[in-house]
Amino acid sequence: MNTYLSDVFIQTVNRLLRSGLIIIPGMIGMPVFANSLSFDDALQLAEKNAPTLEAQQAQVDAVNSLTISAGELPDPKLSIGLENFPISGPPRFSFSEEPMTMEKVGIMQEIPNQDKRRARVAEAEAAVDRARIEKTVELLRVRRETALAWIARHTVEKKFTLLDELDHENHLLAEAVRIRQVSASVSPADVVMPDVEAAMIAERRDEVTREQETAKATLRRWIGPDGDAPLAGDPPQLPIARDVLTHRLHQHPELVVYGPMGQMLDAEVKEAEAMKKPDWAVELAYQRRDDDFGDMVSLMFTLDLPLFPGKRQEPQIAARRAERLKLDAEREAVLREHTEMLEADLAEYEQLERSLQRQNETLLPLAQKKVDLALAAYSAGTLELITVIAARRDLIDLRLRTIDLAGQRAQTAARLYFAYGEDTP
Repeated sequence: MNTYLSDVFIQTVNRLLRSGLIIIPGMIGMPVFANSLSFDDALQLAEKNAPTLEAQQAQVDAVNSLTISAGELPDPKLSIGLENFPISGPPRFSFSEEPMTMEKVGIMQEIPNQDKRRARVAEAEAAVDRARIEKTVELLRVRRETALAWIARHTVEKKFTLLDELDHENHLLAEAVRIRQVSASVSPADVVMPDVEAAMIAERRDEVTREQETAKATLRRWIGPDGDAPLAGDPPQLPIARDVLTHRLHQHPELVVYGPMGQMLDAEVKEAEAMKKPDWAVELAYQRRDDDFGDMVSLMFTLDLPLFPGKRQEPQIAARRAERLKLDAEREAVLREHTEMLEADLAEYEQLERSLQRQNETLLPLAQKKVDLALAAYSAGTLELITVIAARRDLIDLRLRTIDLAGQRAQTAARLYFAYGEDTP
């Protein structure tokens, strides 16, 4: 009795958890997808669980930390030593007989020129912008791939519904054959035809099951174990407008990221140019001598002498400028690539729209009419069963192709929307 009550309690708690009526500590703030997984649920889980986004955030934090020290002076240097220690002559190896022997303690500060320090600050700030945009690029990729995976699984699972309908129809067909068999108005080949058809439907079901497992594995890659949850709803009707997508092409993060990349190289060019200006350093030292002599203090300045810029600084400046030209050319290549991809995806989307419309408005009604006429003729005894089966197989293929076309259109729309149509954070 106690075991029974315990089982009932556990089942009740599980139902409440699935319904969301109770929440255990640690679940607050987390989406509860106990019974189903909608399209938006999948995107939310992907953003929360994707390890690549965590890596990109760590990169943003890293470069943010580097900006703190970018414009600071180098650490001062401490010098400790012994000066003018005799190693020959009468006072050799003596610390007290040579008046110039001193114990020295000094501190030196190197001071790079202002232009160089400003360039380093600009480079660090551009690195932060680049890291943030690269995180946005990865976010869009995660959302796009998650959307494609969800749609792929949704498409596959719609085929199961169709196969269930086919099973039901095949049972009805088998019953019709048995009725005609009683009246001896059916051929021996027709008797086994429903069984053959049932085996072929089972073969198709096995193939769809394999596709479903593959789709689940892909979805789990992006959202974790929740990828196995039953799906809820249909893919959203994403807005696809050629003029809007074309206008937003230049705002794509994969192109926008070239802005801070160019700023980084511009800063490197300025830093290389600043190397033609001298850096300097100051050193303050205290020298202690024997008590018989007075102690000393020294103040020294050092200055870089960039006397041969043609062999030192100018080649580095030319190298940075060449890298800047290379970056501009790479951006133009990426822009052309994205333009090509956008045009190709738009053409594919429009073609899928036309094909799907043709399937729904023309081909499917004609195929269904062909099946209905064949069944009527078979019932009247004027047509062989194999012709009915062939007509129904054509209808099956068309209905499966319609499901595939709808999935392809939804995936193409997702690729376009998550690449060019969505407002980026």
